[in-house]
Amino acid sequence: MQTIFITGASSGLGKAAAELFHANGWRVIATMRNPEKETELNQLERVTLLPLDVTKAEQVRETVGQAMAMGVDVVLNNAGYGLVGGFEAYTEEQITRQLDTNLLGVFRVAQPFVTYFREHHRKGLFLTVTSAAGIAANPLASIYSATKFALEGWSEAMNYEANQFGIYFKTIAPGAMNTDYVGRSLSFASHDAYMPLWNKMISGFEDGSTNVIFSDPAEIAEVIYEAATDDKPQRRYLAGPDAIALSETRQHLGIEAHSEQIQGLYKIN
Repeated sequence: MQTIFITGASSGLGKAAAELFHANGWRVIATMRNPEKETELNQLERVTLLPLDVTKAEQVRETVGQAMAMGVDVVLNNAGYGLVGGFEAYTEEQITRQLDTNLLGVFRVAQPFVTYFREHHRKGLFLTVTSAAGIAANPLASIYSATKFALEGWSEAMNYEANQFGIYFKTIAPGAMNTDYVGRSLSFASHDAYMPLWNKMISGFEDGSTNVIFSDPAEIAEVIYEAATDDKPQRRYLAGPDAIALSETRQHLGIEAHSEQIQGLYKIN
């Protein structure tokens, strides 16, 4: 029986992934900041809940150590949130928190697992949730996009150095999802100069003019499961029609074409 370690499993994609892997016979170590509040995953056999705030280094060491003692085959780095707003509106605290959670938090979790896989298993798999915004950036998400672009680069680099030990890294880049992302996982930095653009973006999502198709988290979880089980050398998995469309535009037409699309869509001069 294989075991997957999941961060950010209290809701949304992380929870959907935990449920899917469990349904397919895996043992799941589901981590979240407040496991005592979870009322569904804790009812499932083969699911262990552990506390984890990826910004707290000591807690990361303790929780990862507990997981290693149980045995882990796959690590799913999913914990994260979005910081949106004009760059000049961000406080240093907001920028630091975004980097600490989305980027450094992944590093904290992954580093001890690399040693664990290399020394004890001679194999291992890391799956990291990035974003369509880590492939083709959008306005008002500069720091968020920076963290996701960085994770794509980190994962690629890690393959070059860790494949020799049977350790592999893959990324899953989802597009928009039907979750409570705005309520739970979004931080907004307000600035009067950028509110017209923000309002236009929000109205575009609501009236469909941006052509964004919101996927169900369970659909994205299926892509994660595929990445974990297909034994392919594929390094990036696009998840959701908008993520696929963005990638195709970027790949076939280049960054200039994507830039023109964004400029035209939001009338940015």
